[in-house]
Amino acid sequence: MNSLRRAVNKLNLSRFRFYFQMGAFLLLVYGGYLAINIGDQLPAFSCVFNEQRGGSCYLMGFQHQMALPWKQLFTGRGIGVAIGLLTFIGFFLLLNKAWCGFVCPLGTLQDWITMLRRKLRIRYSTYGEPLFRKLSVIKYVLLALLILIPMGMGNSVFGLPRLNEDFSVPFCMICPGRTVLPLFNGDFSQLAIDFSSRTKMILTALGMAVTGIFLAGSFVKKRFFCLFCPMSALHYLFAKAALLRLGKDGAKCTRCGNCYRACDVGLRSIADDVTSKNMVKDDCMMCLKCVEACPEEGCLKVSFLGLPVYESTEAGFFKRMGKRANGK
Repeated sequence: MNSLRRAVNKLNLSRFRFYFQMGAFLLLVYGGYLAINIGDQLPAFSCVFNEQRGGSCYLMGFQHQMALPWKQLFTGRGIGVAIGLLTFIGFFLLLNKAWCGFVCPLGTLQDWITMLRRKLRIRYSTYGEPLFRKLSVIKYVLLALLILIPMGMGNSVFGLPRLNEDFSVPFCMICPGRTVLPLFNGDFSQLAIDFSSRTKMILTALGMAVTGIFLAGSFVKKRFFCLFCPMSALHYLFAKAALLRLGKDGAKCTRCGNCYRACDVGLRSIADDVTSKNMVKDDCMMCLKCVEACPEEGCLKVSFLGLPVYESTEAGFFKRMGKRANGK
C-alpha cells in the first residue's frame, strides 16, 4: 500500500487532469449522441442550449424554480425544488470545487485558451490583492441577482407579466456557455441577438458582449471567467461539507511561494495561510496544481472521506520538475 501511495504521489497530476478534462468535456458536450444524461442538477456549465449535452447545468432549473409563486413552494412543487437542490448538493459534495478544476466545460475551454496563449508566447496579466478581492465580490452579486430577479418576476413584484417570460432565466441569457458550447456541435443559432422583445434584445446583446469579454479575458488572464462565476459562489456555500478536501499542514510550510505561482486564479492565501487546515478558499477551483508544485513532504494533501488521495512529496516534486526540465 505504501509503495502504491508513493507511486501516486509521484504522478504528473497536470497530465492526468488534462486527459480527465478532455473526457469530461466530451461527455458533457457530446454525451447526448450516446443517449447519456448524468443529471439536470450538475455543478458545472453543461448548457441546456447545447442539445447534445450529456447532462445539464443546475442554474437554469434553479432560476425556473425561483420564479415559482410563494404559495407553490409549500405544495408538491416545493418538494421538487428541494429535491433538485439536494441533488445538486449531492453531486457537489462528491468532488467539491474540483467540478471547476476538472469537469466544467467552460473551465476547460479557458485552460485550452491559456495553452494557446503559451504557444504564442503572450504573457498573462495578474491582479493585485486589493483588486482581486473587489472582483471576487461580483460573482456573489450575480448569484443574488439570478435568485432575486426570477423570484420577483414570478411573484409579480414588478407587475410586468411580459417580463416574467423574458426574465425567466436571466443569467443563462448572458452566460458564455449558452453561446460558446453549442458551437462544438455546429450550432451557431445562439450567436445572434433576439429582437422578439426589447428585453430579450437587451439580454442577448449583453450575452454577446459577455461572450467577447469571456474569450478576450481568458486569453490574457488564467481562468478569467471563474472569478465572476456565480456557480463558483454557490459552490463555496457548501464547500466545507464536501467529501473531497484540500488540506495544509502549516508547520511544514516554508513559504517558498511555489503554490501561489502555480495557482491559476492567483490565490495568495495558499502560500501565506499557515494556520488554516482547509485550503479550499473562495476562488479555489481545486485544480491541485499547488499540491503538485509543493516540495515539502506532506505539507499539502488531498483527501476523500479523510483518506489520503494525493499529497506533496519531495521525491514527487523533483521527479516532475526533472521531466519538465527535459521537456517530457
